[in-house]
Order: sequence, then structure tokens, then C-alpha cells
Amino acid sequence: MAASASGSSMPEGVKRIFVVGANGQVAQAVARTYAARGDCVICAGRESADVTDRSAVTSAITNFQPDLVVNAAAYTAVDRAEDEAEQAFLVNRDGSANVASAARTAGAPLIHISTDYVFDGLKTSPYMETDQTNPASIYGASKLAGESAVAAATDCHVILRTSWVCSPYGNNFVKTMLRLAGQRDEISVVDDQWGAPTFAADLAVAICAVGEKLLATHSYAGLTGIYHVTCAGETTWCRFARAIMSRSAEKCGPACRVRPIATSEYPTRAKRPANSRLNCSKLAQVFGIRLPPWEKSLDICLDQLINTSQRVST
Repeated sequence: MAASASGSSMPEGVKRIFVVGANGQVAQAVARTYAARGDCVICAGRESADVTDRSAVTSAITNFQPDLVVNAAAYTAVDRAEDEAEQAFLVNRDGSANVASAARTAGAPLIHISTDYVFDGLKTSPYMETDQTNPASIYGASKLAGESAVAAATDCHVILRTSWVCSPYGNNFVKTMLRLAGQRDEISVVDDQWGAPTFAADLAVAICAVGEKLLATHSYAGLTGIYHVTCAGETTWCRFARAIMSRSAEKCGPACRVRPIATSEYPTRAKRPANSRLNCSKLAQVFGIRLPPWEKSLDICLDQLINTSQRVST
């Protein structure tokens, strides 16, 4: 997934894309999507572009001479962050500042990935970009600080807030549910936290579309800023789990019963937003981007996971 980091000339029309965060779901999906388009993409992890090392990440990005930088690197251990606040802020705030500064030095616009956790979840309707932020966890606070750091470091930025990211790779809710379904007859899942599952492949397509529009203009006026992006629709974790089980069973995959419980019955170290729904109308208005319904993308994700599992078992 990595290309040469040299600044050699490229065929006309081919873009140079530097993706930060090699092992994450979003980074992998973005790299795959750009590579499939025929662009020159490098997906860099800690070994080659440690975001906490300002000099290293600046050197890696500027040497590659990218047309666009995508920052999908993040400290995402939500519960552990409550006890590792310094590390969470080091990566999510300071690391984001380093990437944004390097993108500015390289003369490339930056697309930065953020989260619904910047909100406290107390609002009863989907959050707008203009709503007051009030993170209820260290993770959310560190990601909000990262947004501010990006905006301060470069004018040429688009910040994309998303939620409940899933994919056929990495650690995520869909894969956890399938694993538990193979081990238990019944699981308990909270039914009072609302949001929109967002699949990394869909998010990657949106990121590419944003990047394409940024690179098609000499002026970023009216394009930069914060946007919300999730798959269409909404659900609770419990209802999402039941959809996973139902569709998995239809595809001859693992399935089990799902019992709804309240958040109070499943205490976690970090507080989760009760409402993670994001209003994505601004992204549609400015960039013309609308992600598909989460149910449709779940089917695609399950097809990949179950087919892969069945091939391995045979």
C-alpha cells in the first residue's frame, strides 16, 4: 500500500496522497480507494511518520511532496485514555498539530478525521457543526483539541467528524459481534445510545471526493472547515447488533440472541454519548456527498467477513 517517498515526476492526472495512520480502519480504506483510482499513495505509520515526532512527520510528508494529506492517525482507546490522558493528548492534539504543520509546509491541503465524541450527547436531535462542543471523556477532549490544533496550524484543512466506524479489518463492533456470536447463545448490548454506523469504505469514498474538490480549485474559500459525515440512517447499539446477527444468519454466518440493556447496566471507564447522531447536510450542500444507508454497507461488510471466514475454515 506504500509507494516510493521520492519526489519523482508523476504521469499527468495522477495525484500524490500521503495518508497518516497505516494500521487504522480509515487509513487502510483510504489507501485502498486511492490506489484503486490509480493515484500514488503512501500509507505511513509510526515507523516512518510518528505524529508525535514533529521532525520525523515533517520530513516524511515534505519528502513525498504530496498533493493532499489525510490524517487518520489517532489514539482511539476510549476507556484507557481516562488513565492515559497525557498520551491521548500527545497523539490527538500535538500529533494532529504536527501533521497539519507539515502539510502546510508541503503546500498541501489536509483532511483530518475527528469524532462524534466532541459532543456530550445530551442533545435530542442530530448535531450540527455549529453546535456547542462539550466532550464527556478524555478521548473526546483530546480529539476536540486536535481539531483546534489543525485549524491553527493550516488554513487549508477539512475536518470530518464521523461515528461508529466499522469495516472488515481492524477492531470494530461488527467483528466483535461476530466473534461473540460464535462463542455465546446470547449477548447483552446497550439500547439507549443512538448513532449511525459508518463504514470505512464509504468514508474513504467521501474523503476522496472532498480531496478531489479541494485539488480542483486554487482557492479553498468556502470549502475549509468542519463537516459531519456518517452513513445514512440511525440506530442503537442493540439494534445494530440485532441487524448484524440477522444478516449474518442469512449469510450462514454466526448469530446469537441480543438482549437490550441500559447504559447503566454496562458501566465503562469513559462516558459514551447517548446521542451520537450527526447532521450531514452541510457536506451534501458544499461537496455533494451523501453516504449510503448503513444497512446496505453492513451487508457488504458481512459478505467480506463471512466469505473470508468460510474460505479460511475450509
